[in-house]
Amino acid sequence: VQLQACGGGLVQTGASLRLSCTASGPTFSDIAMGWFRQAPGKERDLVATISFGGLNTRYSDSVKGRFTISRDNAANVVYLQMNDLKPEDTAVYYCAARNKPGYASLPSDYVSWGQGTQLTVSS
Repeated sequence: VQLQACGGGLVQTGASLRLSCTASGPTFSDIAMGWFRQAPGKERDLVATISFGGLNTRYSDSVKGRFTISRDNAANVVYLQMNDLKPEDTAVYYCAARNKPGYASLPSDYVSWGQGTQLTVSS
């Protein structure tokens, strides 16, 4: 599956933004999806995951309660709704696909990646 992420930008603290990731391929509904982010000089960290059916989601502690991951399998899109953004959310955000069931938090657990979209939150 090929992934295309978009929706990043420059926003102020407290703003909201929604990232989108569109997948190509007929098996989108069979794969789990994740959003990762990578700030300059830091490792790529998991932000949120969603199961192939959309019923199970998990979040990193740093975004829990502020971010929401969702998916539209009919449209082959996964979203990341980000509210109450903070400067520490500044990073390149990547969507990723995993072709195995179950929760996975490591980048190596994901087989396909979008190109990344930059989010900058100004204070």
